[in-house]
Amino acid sequence: MESGDAARPGSGRATGAPPPRLLLLPLLPLLLGRGLRVAAAASASSSGAAAEDSSAMEELATEKEAEESHRQDSVSLLTFILLLTLTILTIWLFKHRRVRFLHETGLAMIYGLIVGVILRYGIPATSGRDKSLSCTQEDRAFSTLLVNVSGKFFEYTLKGEISPGKINSVEQNDMLRKVTFDPEVFFNILLPPIIFHAGYSLKKRHFFRNLGSILAYAFLGTAVSCFIIGNLMYGVVKLMKIMGQLSDKFYYTDCLFFGAIISATDPVTVLAIFNELHADVDLYALLFGESVLNDAVAIVLSSSIVAYQPAGLNTHAFDAAAFFKSVGIFLGIFSGSFTMGAVTGVVTALVTKFTKLHCFPLLETALFFLMSWSTFLLAEACGFTGVVAVLFCGITQAHYTYNNLSVESRSRTKQLFEVLHFLAENFIFSYMGLALFTFQKHVFSPIFIIGAFVAIFLGRAAHIYPLSFFLNLGRRHKIGWNFQHMMMFSGLRGAMAFALAIRDTASYARQMMFTTTLLIVFFTVWIIGGGTTPMLSWLNIRVGVDPDQDPPPNNDSFQVLQGDGPDSARGNRTKQESAWIFRLWYSFDHNYLKPILTHSGPPLTTTLPAWCGLLARCLTSPQVYDNQEPLREEDSDFILTEGDLTLTYGDSTVTANGSSSSHTASTSLEGSRRTKSSSEEVLERDLGMGDQKVSSRGTRLVFPLEDNA
Repeated sequence: MESGDAARPGSGRATGAPPPRLLLLPLLPLLLGRGLRVAAAASASSSGAAAEDSSAMEELATEKEAEESHRQDSVSLLTFILLLTLTILTIWLFKHRRVRFLHETGLAMIYGLIVGVILRYGIPATSGRDKSLSCTQEDRAFSTLLVNVSGKFFEYTLKGEISPGKINSVEQNDMLRKVTFDPEVFFNILLPPIIFHAGYSLKKRHFFRNLGSILAYAFLGTAVSCFIIGNLMYGVVKLMKIMGQLSDKFYYTDCLFFGAIISATDPVTVLAIFNELHADVDLYALLFGESVLNDAVAIVLSSSIVAYQPAGLNTHAFDAAAFFKSVGIFLGIFSGSFTMGAVTGVVTALVTKFTKLHCFPLLETALFFLMSWSTFLLAEACGFTGVVAVLFCGITQAHYTYNNLSVESRSRTKQLFEVLHFLAENFIFSYMGLALFTFQKHVFSPIFIIGAFVAIFLGRAAHIYPLSFFLNLGRRHKIGWNFQHMMMFSGLRGAMAFALAIRDTASYARQMMFTTTLLIVFFTVWIIGGGTTPMLSWLNIRVGVDPDQDPPPNNDSFQVLQGDGPDSARGNRTKQESAWIFRLWYSFDHNYLKPILTHSGPPLTTTLPAWCGLLARCLTSPQVYDNQEPLREEDSDFILTEGDLTLTYGDSTVTANGSSSSHTASTSLEGSRRTKSSSEEVLERDLGMGDQKVSSRGTRLVFPLEDNA
């Protein structure tokens, strides 16, 4: 045996076995597969770790972004709070020093301008966008967009169109983006307390004394102003087009829309200026009543113009059917909003009357607040106008619900809405100043701006003077020239015009309207607001008047709204000055609505027919019989005086001036005056008859519908 063939000890290999390399050949696929799997597993593990690290980094970046956004939100809100604080302190200083050349709203706008300059030019720009993506295949913009980025879906919402020239400058500063509020904030949060307070604090005595004139100015005057301004601005737009100053489309309906929103005078500023100066009460009523109602008319009118859709290809041509449809929309929206506001006020009055909420003033105040605010949102949700609804809700709440509230709730509701009104008003005017520099879609057109000022002046003149002429034909107590000049001068523009303009700034025309409206508000608040005091003095209009007191009848400056002599002024004042519409329904309101909805008025058992006795006893409050909670003087209408009231009982009819249709009435004055009940005294005190020798049972009120003077 050869040595090569001999078995070696410890070799572990038998004789004749294949060589080692031959043994490994069958195992190569198995070994190679295992190695590949190990390598793949290692690679997958490495990729998974990298993906996890990337996801963790993304989450960390997202958290930091959210934290930074939260910080910027806090800074922006803090900016407005500091603005309001500074405004309040400066207002106190102005009141202490008796500074009248600048009103508080103008002061808030100045502070807003200063902060806007600092935010626009004092803070370095930070980009909030990486790059622009093109979607050339789409022919329209989407309100919501879902973007797939590496398997992750992100939602984007439409903010509006950006002109190509501003693609690199829009949204470059996060802070500017934060202080630019959603327009719905103004409508749903800031406007409701302002408008509600206007209705809730309305001086009903002087408002209803001039109700006919106020309605004429608010409805007919606003429509006249809208169409005059709209047509004049259409001429200005045509001129701009000829001169090559128009960069995009501007239709006739856009001009009418601008006329509607700029016709809204500002009740907030009018209230503040005239209330602080204690201007003539009837001038105050005419201006404030017109401004409150014409705000409501302007917003409904603008909605009707937007809804104007002619048939055919040209959607901006005149179409009679579309025009009358818009008129129907106007009437439907206004009447529906009015009904919704009044019904909400009535429901609140019934709830507060037939429950024991007055035992818990906090709950009572909270319910009153929520019911009042929900009126605005309910109207908007139903397709109506919240401004109209909340205005008439405030008037209804003041007329009925206020009588059912406890003493604490009456004080709380008055103060609560007064504070909210003050803060919301100054917030809006501060934001106006801020928006001049922080709003990034301004379109400044000198021709359009100058034309707008001229159109507004002519529209206001056509609104005031012709209407006053026709109203004086039917008024015994004329609206004098000094009052007309003051109403012409006091056409302030403010919160409502701004809110309507900023609500839609998507198109070129709306952006130009917003910029022009902002400048008009600045001018009217600073110039007209600051010149109110000297204008009142120059026109010889009384100031420092107690709004709850009637002026002396022989005051020359007040003769334009009073009787011809002192003998007839007191006895016939209300009959001539209260609108006949109001005198028609006041009897129904006093005899039926007040007893049903409040704890005041005559018992329903004396006013309803006998067959309604059970219903009358259920609806009449026990306080009416016991006279434990009479009608409060703060809420009394102060509408009727002794010259307007005829009290009937039995076979006798007695007027408050002493005349009688029966001898039994004239001979029983002294005895009945000694025996009249406390409830009758309350009724006489409510109607301003405490000094008259009148006998009544308070069962029925009959009003003369014809003016015999």
